[in-house]
Amino acid sequence: MLAATRPIAAVVVSIATLTCTPVLAEGLSPGEADRAVKAVRSTAGFEAAVAHLDRDHDRIVAEIVTLTEIPAPPFKEEARARAYMAMLSEAGLADVEMDAEGNVMGLRRGTDPAGGPVVVIAAHLDTVFPEDTNVKVRREGTKLHAPGVGDDTRSLAVLLGYVRALDAAGVRTRRDILFVGNVGEEGPGDLRGVRHLFTQGRYKDRIAAFFSMDGTSAARITSGAVGSRRYRVTFKGPGGHSYGAYGLVNPMAAMGTTVVEMNRIKTPLQPRTTYATSVVGGGVSVNSIPDAIWLEVDMRSESRDELARLDARFLEIVNAAVVQENAARSTAAGAVSAEVKLIGDRPTGATRDDAPIVQITAAAVRAAGYAPILGSGSTDSNMPISLGIPAVTIGSGGTGGRAHALDEWIDVAKPESLKGMAVGLAALLAMAER
Repeated sequence: MLAATRPIAAVVVSIATLTCTPVLAEGLSPGEADRAVKAVRSTAGFEAAVAHLDRDHDRIVAEIVTLTEIPAPPFKEEARARAYMAMLSEAGLADVEMDAEGNVMGLRRGTDPAGGPVVVIAAHLDTVFPEDTNVKVRREGTKLHAPGVGDDTRSLAVLLGYVRALDAAGVRTRRDILFVGNVGEEGPGDLRGVRHLFTQGRYKDRIAAFFSMDGTSAARITSGAVGSRRYRVTFKGPGGHSYGAYGLVNPMAAMGTTVVEMNRIKTPLQPRTTYATSVVGGGVSVNSIPDAIWLEVDMRSESRDELARLDARFLEIVNAAVVQENAARSTAAGAVSAEVKLIGDRPTGATRDDAPIVQITAAAVRAAGYAPILGSGSTDSNMPISLGIPAVTIGSGGTGGRAHALDEWIDVAKPESLKGMAVGLAALLAMAER
C-alpha cells in the first residue's frame, strides 16, 4: 500500500476539493465512479491515512482480540457495546452515545456548516453464539481463531482504525460520517438495531447512504436484500397417556404433516427462494401424547412477491394439517390447534446497480486490484434498502472462514488486510463528498 512521504501531522487535506461530482438522479456510470475513487486515492490525505493504518495495524489486531473476548450473544450485547462506546470516544468522535435500543455511535463532523445528509458506516456488535461460549482468541501465526472473530468483530476494529487514520492524516470530508456499532443483526435479533436507527434514532431523517461492514471479503458487494419470514408454530392438544389415551388427536402428527408438506414445495431458482423446517421441541415423555409441540421455520427470497407466496402457502399447510389431524382421530378430550407466531421479518429489496454507492464501491474494489462481486444477502443493509436509502454491505478485508461455527477464524496478515481496508476507506470517503 501507499507509504507516507511526510510526517502525518503535516498532512491536512480536504478531499472535497478533488471529488465534487454531483449526485445524479439517473445514477452514476462506472467511468464516473472510477474517476471519483481515483481522485480520492490520489490525495496526500488518503495516502497518509493508509500509511497510518499500516502503522496502526497491531493496535487494530489487539482491538479485534479485546472485543472478541467480550461475549455479545443476541439481546445481550451491552458489555461489548459499552466497551466499544469507550473506544469510539477514545478515537476522538463527537456526540458518542448509546441509543435506546443499545446501538453505540459517534459522529465525525464534515465541513458542511449546515450539517445536512449523513453517511453511515456500521458493524454489528452481536454474534450468534450463546453467552456460555468460550470466546478466548487463539493465535497461530497471523490467524486468529475464536467464535465471532470475523463475524463481525474484525469490522468493529477496522472502523476504529478508520477514525484514527482520518484524524492522523488531517482528512476532512464534506458530509458528516456516523460510525455505528449496532445490535441485533444476527438471527433472533431481526435487525432491531438498524430498525431503531432508521425509524426512531436521532439521525433517521439525515441518513443519505449506509455502509454495513460485515465479514471479510473486500471484493464482495451486497446490494440486494434477501428478505425472510420466520415463524414458531406451537401445535397444542389434550395430551394423555400413550396407551391409555390412545386414539386421541396428537399435535405431533399435525406438526409432522406440516414438515412433510412444506418440504414438498417447489421454489424458483430465480429469484432465489428458500425455506427450512429448522428447529422442533416439546413433549413430556416417551410414553405420553404431547399436549404441545413446536416448530420453527425460516423462509427467504430475493423477491417480495415470491416470499409472500411462500409465506401464504406455509400458513395454508399449517391450517390444513390441523384440520387433517382433528378429522383423523378423536377430539373427545379436545381438538388440536396451532398458535402461529412471527419471530422474524426482514424486508426485501435492492439498491440499484447504477446507484452511486454501488458504483463507487465497485470502483474502490477495482482500484485495489480486486474484481467486484455483486450479490444479495440478509444483512443490516436490508432495512435502509427497504426504505429506499442507498445501502451496501462490504467486507473489512483480509481472509477468514467458518463463520457461525466454533472454529471461526480470520487471517490478519498485514499486506492483505491493508489492501482490503483501503477498499472501504476509499468508498466511504468518495460517498462522503457527494
